[in-house]
Amino acid sequence: MAEVHRVAITGMGMITPLGSGARTFWENLLAGRVAVAPLTRFDCEGFPSRVAAQIDDFDPSDFLAKRRIQWTDRFSQLAVASAKLAVEDAGFSVNGAGADIGVYTGSALGGLTFAEEQIEAFHREGLRSVRPLLTISVFGGAAASNVAIEFGITGPTIANSDSCAAGAIAIGEAYRAVKRGDIRSALAGGIEAPLAPLTFGAFTVARAMSTRNEDPAGASRPFDTDRDGFVMGEGAGMFVLERYEDAVRRGVHIYGEITGFGTSNDAFHMSAPLADGSQTASAMQRALDEARMSPDEVEAINAHGSSTRLGDRAEALAYERVFGKRLSEIPVSATKGQHGHALGATGAWEIAIAAMSMRDGVIPGAVNLERIDDECPIRCSRETIDVKARVVLSNSSGFGGINAALVLRAVE
Repeated sequence: MAEVHRVAITGMGMITPLGSGARTFWENLLAGRVAVAPLTRFDCEGFPSRVAAQIDDFDPSDFLAKRRIQWTDRFSQLAVASAKLAVEDAGFSVNGAGADIGVYTGSALGGLTFAEEQIEAFHREGLRSVRPLLTISVFGGAAASNVAIEFGITGPTIANSDSCAAGAIAIGEAYRAVKRGDIRSALAGGIEAPLAPLTFGAFTVARAMSTRNEDPAGASRPFDTDRDGFVMGEGAGMFVLERYEDAVRRGVHIYGEITGFGTSNDAFHMSAPLADGSQTASAMQRALDEARMSPDEVEAINAHGSSTRLGDRAEALAYERVFGKRLSEIPVSATKGQHGHALGATGAWEIAIAAMSMRDGVIPGAVNLERIDDECPIRCSRETIDVKARVVLSNSSGFGGINAALVLRAVE
């Protein structure tokens, strides 16, 4: 029987609307900063939703050589930048061991927005105007491949496009590969660069996004009775995962360890969640089963909290199924009101929030939560909650009925 390894999180790299780097992201989150503002990336006049959480200070030249910038789009640039921050944070080096390292990424849309730009060029000026870069940028695996090239990683390079659960699933699959002993370590996370007219507009047509244009900072309101949809964001979050014994041997800081991962599918509807939350609950229970933990051991929850009416309600029902009457005692963080919903990247950010919550003993508040929906009976507060949680469950869900959950445990 193959040896089973504990899996440690030793590095985190964040490129977010709240700032770059795990420390800056966390400090701005706890300070209550809101990054949602009027969308200025393109002219959105006439769009039902005109607010977003965009990143205006990202400069790829801070992370990539000039030639690499010429042959990558924003999607891949965000991936490489966040991976470099994670590697730096972990004090990690490939050192010729690339075959023992994997790259696992998730993204709902991949390089779609660059494709949208090139389609416009094609219709305007013809085929000669289309950049050859398009062929190597649009597919979902481009980001993972560019990370592998940047670091000389020759182990498994696997990308998924599992909607808004994509980042969490990438981290979960990397965790299992390290746990099984397939690889010694992995770079894993989520990336999203969705702010382009057609892509953004399609979500507004689907009536999934907030139209609180007159109050951008208050537009994303997870679990609030007045929520009216999510706010789109962009960015990336990557992690260094490695065998626990390797991390101890290197003497590096360990944010925590991943102990369980679970997925499921509602098998119900492409954009609406299963109303009773049963399959979201199934993903969480599977994660707990793999972690060999009972629901009674979970001390905090990091919610998906998309701020959609149906999604938040179904998620709260899922928590009731798993935790029962004890749900009222478990603090829940729901932070999309500050950093928006960057689709496949957000699950990665929220794993980082869960890990730093364990480290610092504080659960971030839901800044726009004025009155919690009676149909969402959870312990979620506008203010931060001081609690020394040693076990945190993080939940993600997305279009297609895809659900994912991860269990994190603190280490001494």
